[in-house]
Amino acid sequence: MTSPESPTASDAPGALPPRAFPMRRGCPFAAPAEYAALRTDEPVARVTLPTKREAWVVTRYDDVRELLSDPRASADIRRPGFPALGEGEQEAGARFRPFIRTDAPEHTRYRRMLLPAFTVRRVRAMRPAVQARVDEILDAMLDAGGPVDFVTAYANAVSTSVICELLGIPRHDLEFFRDVTRISGSRNSTAEQVSEALGGLFGLLAGLVAERREEPRDDLISKLVTDHLVPGNVTMDQLLSTLGITINAGRETTTSMIALSTLLLLDRPELPAQLREDPSLMPAAVDELLRVLSVADSIPLRVAAEDIELSGVTVPADDGVIALLAGANHDPEQFDEPERVDFHRTDNHHVAFGYGVHQCIGQHLARLELEVALETLVRRVPTLRLAGERDQVVVKHDSATFGLDELMVTW
Repeated sequence: MTSPESPTASDAPGALPPRAFPMRRGCPFAAPAEYAALRTDEPVARVTLPTKREAWVVTRYDDVRELLSDPRASADIRRPGFPALGEGEQEAGARFRPFIRTDAPEHTRYRRMLLPAFTVRRVRAMRPAVQARVDEILDAMLDAGGPVDFVTAYANAVSTSVICELLGIPRHDLEFFRDVTRISGSRNSTAEQVSEALGGLFGLLAGLVAERREEPRDDLISKLVTDHLVPGNVTMDQLLSTLGITINAGRETTTSMIALSTLLLLDRPELPAQLREDPSLMPAAVDELLRVLSVADSIPLRVAAEDIELSGVTVPADDGVIALLAGANHDPEQFDEPERVDFHRTDNHHVAFGYGVHQCIGQHLARLELEVALETLVRRVPTLRLAGERDQVVVKHDSATFGLDELMVTW
């Protein structure tokens, strides 16, 4: 129940009626313009989702971190108030149960299963292999000659190859994984379409799991089969769901970051010039790009298990609430001149990977991929440029992860 002392946003003096969400970016390198007004006037605001349901959005940095660390903010997709942004998202999610849409102790158990593969030490040891694969992919792109779709030829090839090699998936049609994510992550997909796409992925994975039962190898699928499936700690369906979300989340966000970061660097040539002059800037540059671009903006979907108060407004129990990462990462109360891309920015405590117990488990691997992919590109292809007009770049507005569908380049 909402207490009299803590009004809902719609009851507050001067409050605006619920507005449509999601809101489109006017510039691909910035949060939607409406976020700034919300932070000032309605930091906890009611919105209407594409499903016609209402939910709340949170735009201030402090509120986003508070919400995402609050155990009363449930990530369980089965809750009726879950603020799914696509018609098929909740139905398919409730069926397949991706662990990122679960609460403790279930979420904790799956996270512990995966954690050893994504530690700083393990990821650091992967750098030579990732560098070799990136060089191989770039060689193939350069040999083919331009113009070429950079998203397909480089960004998707890098991110998909790395996550597949970590799991132990043979080199497959890389566009297959992109297609699965394109359908399962689209806000326009039906539950049937999502189920069909994920069913194809799970079929591939089930075959690999069967192989690893007979002949384990040095890869993540073998580790999960040997340590968790065979002893009965997880069922086959649970393992397939865990592997599926690891692939989808691991490759889609990184594909988007590589492509969108490259477009930003092409738009602002002084930035890659800084990186060529001082390559040691790359880790800080990657964190700044993660903050500015915030491609996973509306991934943190929650339901209030109890009343939750933020900035003097109460989100009632059972209401859906979305922590807007781009809103938080562009909050001027936390980041000086947040729209400015500054590779020398200090104290860059962004929330691009989320916050709290659901913070992205693969963040160290994502940083490694971005560092290697962008450093290699900046160093080896200094003449990279757009092939065509800037307004011909195809932006993804209706996907769970913001990014580019196509980026035609040459050199």
